[in-house]
Amino acid sequence: MKIFDYIVIGAGSAGAIVAARLSEDPNCTVLLTEYGGSDSSVFIRMPSALGIPMNSKKYNWGFESEPEPYLNDRRMNCPRGKVLGGTSSINGMVYVRGNAHDYDEWESHGAVGWNYQNCLPYFKKLESHQCVASEYAGHDGPVAVSGGNNMRNPLYRAFINAGVDAGYRGKVDYNG
Repeated sequence: MKIFDYIVIGAGSAGAIVAARLSEDPNCTVLLTEYGGSDSSVFIRMPSALGIPMNSKKYNWGFESEPEPYLNDRRMNCPRGKVLGGTSSINGMVYVRGNAHDYDEWESHGAVGWNYQNCLPYFKKLESHQCVASEYAGHDGPVAVSGGNNMRNPLYRAFINAGVDAGYRGKVDYNG
């Protein structure tokens, strides 16, 4: 029987990064486990097919929220990836950190040190942003982040321009 220094459960983005960082120490042994299978399906690799893995019991755990009182007690679908890469593999390749105000709210409720400004350096350390140069983007991390193949397809820009024309503010780095 092999004994490991660390066991990481779940080979989604977070689990894979934690396992990789722990493995940087040559004296450390790490076991990374994942219940789901490979993420090599064409339905996972093709962003426009995201509805298939997000609604498939093969790739999605099928979690739901508790009844939402402001939505007539409906339960909301909460896709969570059951595959190598986790939810990052089934969400259409969308990378979003979360709203800065959410982190600040966590701290206001007692999660001391979890405000956005304290978390930002770790987000940046995680990222290797390929198309945004801003004070909010990292460039040397293990997670590659790009914007629609660096916006080479003219339809990407047309989609964003349509949003601006509809009154939404354009952003170079929406994680900022």
